[in-house]
Amino acid sequence: MRETTAWLDLASPSHPLFFEGLLADITDVRFRTSVRRKTETAALAREAGFEFELVGRDFDNVALRTIGVPLRTVQLGFQAPSADVSLSARNAMCVLASRARGMPSIHFSDNDITAYAETPLVERLFCRFRSYATRHVVPSAFRTSELTRWGVDPDRIHTYDGYKEDIYVANFEPDESFTEALPFDRYVVVRPEALGAAYVDESETLVPALLRALRDAGTNVVYLPRRPADRPHAEPFDDDRVYVPDGALNGLQLAWHSDGMLTGSGTMAREAACMGKPAVSFFPGPLLSVDRQMVADGMVFHSRDPDEIVDHLAPAGGVETEPDLDRSIRVRREVSRLVRALIDDPIDPDLDRTDGVLDERPPRADGR
Repeated sequence: MRETTAWLDLASPSHPLFFEGLLADITDVRFRTSVRRKTETAALAREAGFEFELVGRDFDNVALRTIGVPLRTVQLGFQAPSADVSLSARNAMCVLASRARGMPSIHFSDNDITAYAETPLVERLFCRFRSYATRHVVPSAFRTSELTRWGVDPDRIHTYDGYKEDIYVANFEPDESFTEALPFDRYVVVRPEALGAAYVDESETLVPALLRALRDAGTNVVYLPRRPADRPHAEPFDDDRVYVPDGALNGLQLAWHSDGMLTGSGTMAREAACMGKPAVSFFPGPLLSVDRQMVADGMVFHSRDPDEIVDHLAPAGGVETEPDLDRSIRVRREVSRLVRALIDDPIDPDLDRTDGVLDERPPRADGR
């Protein structure tokens, strides 16, 4: 029987962890990987154990970033590896390149911002282009109307009961020595908003006011700038109170050992929430459906008020949280089985098929 080859394109920093968790359970498939130069994406892909080719880059300048997307799409059209199917997440570049090469594509997303905000033309174009994927895999909280409105056949949409972060949080193992590399044992993590992104209207960051409020409350901070323009926000504070790492740190370890994860986006808050850790989103705009569901379920706290955020975190100080990954493990198994069937036959998948999926963790004594 011929070995199946899948092309995996990692275009953003969240992708290496996501696909590392997902593909660890899938056997008998050869994966060939391309990576975009975008912030920590390549470093995280290397840390996750991917062998890859660098194709294209992101740009700090908004205008250049818009040009960079079609440029990289063309590059992928010529440089992408030969494969039977492609896998990507929120990635119009891979979907379009796959379509140009006559390759079926499996696309993952949990971002339905177009359902809640008037987005720029470029974002709507990306939605249109991503809709060309052969198969779409989304959380059950996702508004699937944001796919069907662009012409996606509902039969090509597959949902799962959980969040994309569950898929890699399921593999998490705490490193008890992790905090030895930090200047303090107790801390919260702050990650700025993605100002300049197509889905963010806000031009002013909450970070300076939030850092001051945390300092005044006696809280240590690990601060993770997204771009060079974010770094000056930490300059008014002592390094032993607001620590800016020199290089990339493991985000899951950061979340697990913290007293709270505070982010102006969504991914890192959802990671912490899936672990059962305190999670705060100060995203400056309408929330995605997955975030709305987490807020409704009490898994994530959302606010743009620094004092309100500090008050919310106060009860968490000094509280140790035991790992509880059972739910995430179940989600990962469900999605891995689904994706294995889609890889095997993206056009007419056998969704009852379960072979080729490695179940690494035996059932617990209580049956879970």
